[in-house]
Amino acid sequence: VSGTITANSQNEVAGELRKKQLTLVNARAVQAEKKAAAGSGSKLTTTFWVLIILFGPMGYMIWVMTRPKIKLMEKVLFTRQLATMISAGIPLLECLEVLAEQSENAFFQRILNEVVEDVRTGNDLSDSLDKHPAAFTKIYVAMTRAGEASGQLDVILTRLAEYLEAMAKLRREIVGAMTYPVISLCMVLGITAFLMIGIVPKFKEIFDSLSIELPWITKTLLNLSLFLKGWWFLFIAAAIGAYIGFSVFKKTDTGERLWHMILLRVPLFGSLFRKVALSRFSRTFATLIQSGVPILGALEIVAVTSGNRVVEEAVLQGCEAVKTGEALADPLSRFWVFPPMVVRMISIGEKSGALEQLLEKIAEFYDQQVSAAVEALTSLIEPLMIGFMGFIVGGIVMAVFLPILKIQESLQK
Repeated sequence: VSGTITANSQNEVAGELRKKQLTLVNARAVQAEKKAAAGSGSKLTTTFWVLIILFGPMGYMIWVMTRPKIKLMEKVLFTRQLATMISAGIPLLECLEVLAEQSENAFFQRILNEVVEDVRTGNDLSDSLDKHPAAFTKIYVAMTRAGEASGQLDVILTRLAEYLEAMAKLRREIVGAMTYPVISLCMVLGITAFLMIGIVPKFKEIFDSLSIELPWITKTLLNLSLFLKGWWFLFIAAAIGAYIGFSVFKKTDTGERLWHMILLRVPLFGSLFRKVALSRFSRTFATLIQSGVPILGALEIVAVTSGNRVVEEAVLQGCEAVKTGEALADPLSRFWVFPPMVVRMISIGEKSGALEQLLEKIAEFYDQQVSAAVEALTSLIEPLMIGFMGFIVGGIVMAVFLPILKIQESLQK
């Protein structure tokens, strides 16, 4: 039997059901979740529009950089400490109070204080966490709920902390792979802008005084540098507008799917992103199954938390196939993002009843592949960026010195 009942706490719900000779199995504060989500969204929306009105396009960038965030390692530390304290026999409410008090992140501390109050009124920990999606993802809530149901909350939380640490390590490797090319590209653009705006225009007066016919590359360079010097603010405005437009487009269904498709197919980095997606899929799926989450619920959570729309659509189709009695490996084999090796191992795992172990093996394999790909990309990108920088700077120098060499040749004659 399922339904909706109005009450101030879970204990009150249980009491009302006992009067009707019913036993409470699970309850969720639906209205409270909606109010909490609405309140949180309202605050963020208000802040967003205030910044847009005051600062225009720059307001969006300010909002992105200053909105409250919780670092992944903060959640890892919280989860591991909570597991340790529960396994030591400390009551759950006392554990949460201590962890909320010692949190150094004001945003996270406020959320934990709200969780403490919810648990104090009789709500389950998983239901309390579910009210704060900005801090606790669906996989976090699902594993906590599985731990509560099995009576092994400390064990499940330890497993969850290990999962989050693996995800943090994966993220660090991706950031490490992207940091060098981004910094190098910014340096190239900065040097180019300095030369084009600060140095090249000064040569125009010299060339005009010499009254010589300039090579086409020098004329093009001088005209471009004068345009940049006079209208540089247009380029900055265009860059900001392009960033905002891209961010808005990426949030649409079509834009998100197209962007994730490009990420998986882009040269050099596409293979890396695909390996990351497969590692995240395998580890998340394995962790949920090991924690006792039903396979259909696990697939839905894996799809939502995959971080890639292509993978999400594949997993959701797999979920629908499993509902009809089909094996999971069959629908996954129809998507190019899942290589034959992964599909074959999932198929073997389903037939042998050792799906979670084989998924762990897949995750470990792709973690190693990601580390190797990061090292290979770093060693490959370095000479490419040096060559690109040399081409840009060398082209500018050549364009500037060609007329001087031309004058020197004429004087020698």
